[in-house]
Amino acid sequence: MSRPASRNPLKHLSVAEIRGIAQLATEATKGVTDIVEGVHQSVRNPLRVSSRNAERRTRGITGLVYRSIHSVTSLVGKVLDRVLAWIQPRLESGKEARPESAGRGTVLAALNGVMGDRLVEGNNPLATPMTLRYQGEPLNGQALPPMPEATGKVLLMIHGLCMNDLQWQAQHEGHTVNHGDVLASELGYAPVYLRYNSGLHVSENGRELSAQLEHLVSDWPAEIEELSVVAHSMGGLLIRSAFHYARLEALHWPNLLKNIVFLGTPHHGAPLERAGNWVDVLLKRTRYTASFAKLGQLRSVGITDLRYGNVLDEDWGNQDRFVSQPDSRQVVPLPEGVTCFAVAATVAARRNLLADRLTGDGLVPLNSALGQHDDPQRNVLFPEEAQWIAYQTNHVALLSNPDVAQQMVQWLRPAVLE
Repeated sequence: MSRPASRNPLKHLSVAEIRGIAQLATEATKGVTDIVEGVHQSVRNPLRVSSRNAERRTRGITGLVYRSIHSVTSLVGKVLDRVLAWIQPRLESGKEARPESAGRGTVLAALNGVMGDRLVEGNNPLATPMTLRYQGEPLNGQALPPMPEATGKVLLMIHGLCMNDLQWQAQHEGHTVNHGDVLASELGYAPVYLRYNSGLHVSENGRELSAQLEHLVSDWPAEIEELSVVAHSMGGLLIRSAFHYARLEALHWPNLLKNIVFLGTPHHGAPLERAGNWVDVLLKRTRYTASFAKLGQLRSVGITDLRYGNVLDEDWGNQDRFVSQPDSRQVVPLPEGVTCFAVAATVAARRNLLADRLTGDGLVPLNSALGQHDDPQRNVLFPEEAQWIAYQTNHVALLSNPDVAQQMVQWLRPAVLE
């Protein structure tokens, strides 16, 4: 009789990942304690209207209990982290790298999207570093893997919020679809996939991507004739940010950039993040719910960048991201000299006012994905022939829709044959 498969989730985790989870557990315990203490104080003193942190701290024996929980949790967390940090090199040295699990990668990508900024701030091992990857292997300028198939036509694939490069490998009606593979087969591109921490500011990732692309074009084994980009969701904001900063620094790689295809990119933001901001505002209105506003404020700076579609440091600098305020972004046009295309999706069978302005693909409205704005100065102008709408398709399904792949082949083929 065979034994059932182990259900122990820690079995497949590295020491570094267990260390990261322990850090998260420590912070979570302290955060929950703060919320409980805030509610306790609000109920205990219902006539006080101040919501300052100092006024939400309990006193006396009750306050001592909460402070003790904080102190003990911090101490245990520090001791556990030091022990795991000491064990880590001893257990992992000499080990062969294990094949990456798609399930683990999906969870880590989602975690980084939701709170990646906090992971970086706390030096948590679960934070995802930005890497360019070719055939599943990270590219390092000092030690490039064998790349016999590398051509002078490079295709950069950029994922969206809470996702990673492995999720370009999608399923459609029982068949595997990878837009990068389709474009490689049809048009001779060499696909390079970006993996990044989508919980950081778009502009922070944009600067880093710009620097990495400059290294890529100098280290690539063949002379690069053309660089094209396919960017899903937040990835479209990221490449616009990277191009902007590369031009400011007079880098070389933008001279090679020929095409960008934006898939469901929220050029003017997403309603769900704006709704989340209003929830923050409403929760803060009464002292009984103010402490719960902390839960909504756990979301990353990357997510709050999607309120209006921030791409520059100036769009978020010196601002409280949880305070409701009007759109004050800098106007950033599409990259000059680059042919740009927009694919938008809608879950509806045809265009209508609700789909255009609100529902769209379930996350991004049609108007936002097509770059259209009520303020003409903010319009991101795509020629009509460079726009395409996938009907009865949601945001994630853009990655698996074969019609999207064929539309991209149709758009990019003339540029390749010139």
